[in-house]
Amino acid sequence: MRKIEIMDTTLRDGEQTSGVSFAGQEKLSVIRLLLEDLKVDRVEIASARVSEGEFQSVQKMAQWARANGHIDKLEVLGFVDGTASLDWISNAGCKVVNLLTKGSLKHCKYQLSKTPEEHLNDVKKCIAKAQEMGITVNLYMEDWSNGMRDSKEYVFQMLDGLRSEPVTRFMLPDTLGILSPAETAAFFKEIISRYPELHFDFHAHNDYDLAVANVQEAIKAGAKGVHVTVNGLGERAGNAPITSVIALIHDHMGMTTNVDESRLYDVSKVVETYSGVRIPNNKPIIGDNVFTQVAGVHADGDKKKNLYFNNLMPERFGRFREYALGKNAGRSNITKNLEALGIKLDDEATRKVTARIIELGDKKEVVSIDELPYIVSDVLKNGNDNKDIRMLNYSLTLTDGLRPTATVKISIKGKVYQETAAGGGQYHAFSKAMYKIYRKLNKPVPELIDYMVVIPPGGKTNAYVQTVITWKHEGNVFKTRALDIDQTVAAIKATMKMLNMLESGNIPKIQQPTHLP
Repeated sequence: MRKIEIMDTTLRDGEQTSGVSFAGQEKLSVIRLLLEDLKVDRVEIASARVSEGEFQSVQKMAQWARANGHIDKLEVLGFVDGTASLDWISNAGCKVVNLLTKGSLKHCKYQLSKTPEEHLNDVKKCIAKAQEMGITVNLYMEDWSNGMRDSKEYVFQMLDGLRSEPVTRFMLPDTLGILSPAETAAFFKEIISRYPELHFDFHAHNDYDLAVANVQEAIKAGAKGVHVTVNGLGERAGNAPITSVIALIHDHMGMTTNVDESRLYDVSKVVETYSGVRIPNNKPIIGDNVFTQVAGVHADGDKKKNLYFNNLMPERFGRFREYALGKNAGRSNITKNLEALGIKLDDEATRKVTARIIELGDKKEVVSIDELPYIVSDVLKNGNDNKDIRMLNYSLTLTDGLRPTATVKISIKGKVYQETAAGGGQYHAFSKAMYKIYRKLNKPVPELIDYMVVIPPGGKTNAYVQTVITWKHEGNVFKTRALDIDQTVAAIKATMKMLNMLESGNIPKIQQPTHLP
């Protein structure tokens, strides 16, 4: 079984993502995660001669790597600039240079203004100097993909001139992300058949969203290593993401890597935080939604025979399967989530909860599992089918510098009443308007003795909140609760439940506890 070498370039190529710049301590944190948690084979950590701050960061990473036996796994991009890059790398404490050479005639001719022979001679001098300094050389052929398309003779001239040099790996980039899978396969087969003794890596970019497919073809053709980044970070459309590449190699190609895939998700989330680049919800392996079944028929199939599972089992990546709660949810979705929370309901209760979730799902895209206990409570506790008192309309006004006001229009057994009041807050104003109506009708009003808002964990601003109000009436203490995205609206709903219970005489006979002195 072939083992593919994985080189992660999040800290070098990934940092070329627009707006991304890792602090020195963040870089040190990331290489620890990459090398010791994920166990990638190599890490490209920086470009030489960028800045003094970068130099200091590389020094710290090199010190850590040397102390922990990883110094040979740290690589720095260097340039064909005499000894300037090599001196920078050596002084920083690193031992491996990824030498950037030109892989297309256009780059050699127009960017360097040199002939192929002149460039080849300069590269050989750099390699010789690196040997003298004890620095291992890997060699990038920048713009190699365009070189194979437009100037194949130049590519072969460079490789012919360098095949006997002390170069550990020849790294072939699709610098502009132009290749198709068919081209990748053809170019790698041609290169490897012509230079079978050399170690070739593939460095893919994702401009046509083909980076992972191209990686597959390069490996099939004989590439021994591939370059990746965490979360697909990289210039323009990014690089091949490590998560998809590892799953591809393990599942579709029957090959192995040293990467511990159970740590992929956790590392991805750390890099998301450091980079400030959010992981799309539908990003394979690591997106928030990729292990969430939405359709009720899928949950039903999973319940019966895991009919909607594939090899990408979430547990492999330190995750778990979820079943979305929303308007597309069925009883099986609800049951799966209730089971996860340890809640058991009879068929009738499950039917009511399912209907309520579908109703809520029409107002909100997804109901989270954290909100489910509140929904169950809202449906099952203090549920009152009596609707003698109905809210027809209300208006709440909150203006800076003025007291909140509320206008309420309700129906009591078919008769309509309306009042307006100001208060210390929106719910207070609503309560005062309702009190005006009840005072005119000489109807009893219970005492509000506690008002509690319960917010699900997760910090989502569109989460459903539960408002629980404790009332006292004729010596009895009882609670009503209701659910809404807006806590004031939830409180109004809980109040309407209380009024209907009062109207129907359905007040729980629970005496207030006596506290002994």
